[in-house]
Amino acid sequence: MTDLYPAADDREILRQAAATHTAAARDVETFLRRVPDVPDPADVAEYANLLTREERARTDREAAADAVGLTIGSIEPDQG
Repeated sequence: MTDLYPAADDREILRQAAATHTAAARDVETFLRRVPDVPDPADVAEYANLLTREERARTDREAAADAVGLTIGSIEPDQG
């Protein structure tokens, strides 16, 4: 028989993944608030790293959500 509710550990992993994603998105926002009008190559590299981290965190959050049964189709029209 399938459990109606995911294990507490799986839900905690999802909460942690969501918190990690939130922190990564906040880091992108913080960077964007301080980036100069004309970014230099170091700024571009930092931005790329921040976006990579945020995307990885989002992917981890989605995988954790899938593990607890919170799988959704695409939220884009005509995609799911």
